[in-house]
Amino acid sequence: MRKKISIIMSLIIMGSVLSGCNNKTVVNKEVQENQVNNLDFTFDVNPKNFEVNVMVNGKKETVSNKIQEREVSNLKKSEKEVSWSYPKENIDISIKKEKDYLDVDIKSNDKEKNSFTWPNVSGESYYLPINEGKFIPSNDKYWKEYLNEQVYNVIESFSMQFFAINKDNISISYIIKNKFNNEMKFDTKDKINFEFKHKYPSINKDKEYGFRVYVTPKNVVDVAKNYKNYIIEKDEFKTLEEKAKENKNIEKLYGAPHIYFWDKSIVTENDIKWNLLKNNIPSNLENWIKELLNIKIEDGKQAAKVFDTMKTQDYVDKFQKSEIVRSFNQVMLLKEFYNPSVFKNTDKEIDKLIKKGIDNLNKVELIELNKMLLKSQLKDSTIPTENWAKSNTVDVLDDIKKSGIENAWIGFDDIEAGYVSPTLVDNAQKDGYLVGPYDSYHSIHKPGKEKWSTAKFEDKSLYENATIENEKGEKLQGFQGTGRKLNPTLSLPSVKNRVSNIMKDGYKFNSWFIDCDATGEIYDDYSKEHITTQQQDLNARLERMDYIREKENMVIGSEGGNDFASKAIAFAHGLETPAFSWVDEDMNKNKDSEYYVGRYYSTTGGVPEVFSKEVPVKELYKKIFIDETYSIPLFRLVYNDSVITSYHWLWGTFKIKDEVENRMMSEILYNTPPMYHIDKNQWNKYKDKIISHNKVWSDFNKKAIKEPMTSFKILSQDRLVQSSTFGEKLTVVANFSNNNFKYKEDTIKAKSLIIYDGSNKIVYKP
Repeated sequence: MRKKISIIMSLIIMGSVLSGCNNKTVVNKEVQENQVNNLDFTFDVNPKNFEVNVMVNGKKETVSNKIQEREVSNLKKSEKEVSWSYPKENIDISIKKEKDYLDVDIKSNDKEKNSFTWPNVSGESYYLPINEGKFIPSNDKYWKEYLNEQVYNVIESFSMQFFAINKDNISISYIIKNKFNNEMKFDTKDKINFEFKHKYPSINKDKEYGFRVYVTPKNVVDVAKNYKNYIIEKDEFKTLEEKAKENKNIEKLYGAPHIYFWDKSIVTENDIKWNLLKNNIPSNLENWIKELLNIKIEDGKQAAKVFDTMKTQDYVDKFQKSEIVRSFNQVMLLKEFYNPSVFKNTDKEIDKLIKKGIDNLNKVELIELNKMLLKSQLKDSTIPTENWAKSNTVDVLDDIKKSGIENAWIGFDDIEAGYVSPTLVDNAQKDGYLVGPYDSYHSIHKPGKEKWSTAKFEDKSLYENATIENEKGEKLQGFQGTGRKLNPTLSLPSVKNRVSNIMKDGYKFNSWFIDCDATGEIYDDYSKEHITTQQQDLNARLERMDYIREKENMVIGSEGGNDFASKAIAFAHGLETPAFSWVDEDMNKNKDSEYYVGRYYSTTGGVPEVFSKEVPVKELYKKIFIDETYSIPLFRLVYNDSVITSYHWLWGTFKIKDEVENRMMSEILYNTPPMYHIDKNQWNKYKDKIISHNKVWSDFNKKAIKEPMTSFKILSQDRLVQSSTFGEKLTVVANFSNNNFKYKEDTIKAKSLIIYDGSNKIVYKP
């Protein structure tokens, strides 16, 4: 039996303590300095239990607590480096002191699946890149409850690949060198601590992971700047200015609120003369529409009955109008709508499209044909078709432009944009806006049983031959447990086909939103026919975003915005406030709860309830996801001038009751675009508030977006007064508290902020 030996190895690096080091990097062909106050240190390590400590300014601090003791072999040490092996696990360890950091490598020599856990950390608090960034005290009751026994998939859960622990007077930050196959498990029984685990999949030849470990003063800016310097060194950073040189449309994001535009109406209530319709709708048309509703439209039977009850009354009530309009809009989306036995009185325009062949019509042509067909039967019961839905779509957009909103991103909820007026898309472009559809290649549904359009693919073989399997040979389920996950490495032909078809439909989009590709939901695929590592999965996602950006000249956005996609995308939705309603049944299932976020349904054809309904949020979730005392702009400190990020679309600016003003202040402090869900009713409801906010936010954003965030400070003991600085001269001081705050010569009133722009001061209270 090998004799157990306990070895404590101390390595002392001579030299003065560094008060700072200048890491010079070239960005945009100009030299920029990201100065970091990295502290010099010595370190010691016990190879047997992998405990690592650093000595900083005469004080010892722990980098990693003791882990399971192991047999050690091949121990080697030099002035700056220590290495050894754990022979029973075929693991090799190397630790080397570089100028500013400790370089840690952990390599597996086992070809089969195995894993290793290191580091195991604890501190008085943490800086974690959860979404935009969180400050987490280790004894905080809310975070202890929320993180209890949670296991994070790091590439998905963290927007950037590092984390930091705070000791008494220093921060120790860990930059993750291999972003794949990592987990972080939290223990909150006493104070919050966690351990980091890396898996070595059998299908992956890369058998190394490790960290760069930096020591800085307890300053979130230094922690973030070390990471920024690292990604610049790795050529993984690209500014918006550089991206705009490739596509000038990116500049349309500057000062631009993000607006999801909702109105699926081809025809609206206001377009119909109801007294004429009630008495004059042809019976053959009525019967045909009811037949289509019963056969082709989900939940169409109720609407079909309304046509009968309408005729028994002297008037048409609000509900009946809504159902009939919904029926018209639904059947006009169908290729089957044209029935030669019903539509006999056609004109030259109709005949021209019919002659082309219904199956050969693009979406724009199909909608236009069906509008003319319906009008040919309803005659004077409606206004002219060229004005159908105009008051709900084009007129609303025109009013947004006239209100002073110069730049905007306009998005839709689907790739099936046939319900959107092509005139609306054209006008958005002419108004100088970005406009684009929602697209996704994440889930694929069984052919013929697709529940949403993005899960439908022309290549029917993909469902059986191109979906992801786990190690047990089980197919991974798609979103909400429906369908399967599509392997991205096999998706590109479908991407090219779908995008080209949409553009051929005649929509002049200049932006494209791609769901999931920047969320970190990536997979190892163990299917024998298409074995794929997480690295290959991720590369394929980036490739398809690159294709759409470069081939179609699109400004690309994605859900999430995790930084592995930072060079591919210009904007992202989800980092500022993520989707979190799924964590509590009162939010997502209990329709009687005041916290229920609402249905994905609109009685008017406009903004669905889930986006328009203002709801309160329970205290725990408000603390975790919204509260300013825990928020830190980690992502902004790294990527402010590279990627524009906003809320997940489920949690727009006006969604959370009693938090709207605080969020509007945060939109300036953190340089975050507002997010609105707009139809005619919502625009009229929030118009004044949107316009007044935009006057301040937009001008500020146009300046701040071109600069790095250079500083962030907590100015009050309760952490409710905060300041951020962009470049050298643009500073915001925001007071989220209920009390006035004295800042230099100014008083920042409660629930207000001041923008210091050089010698100019702008006082703002939402």
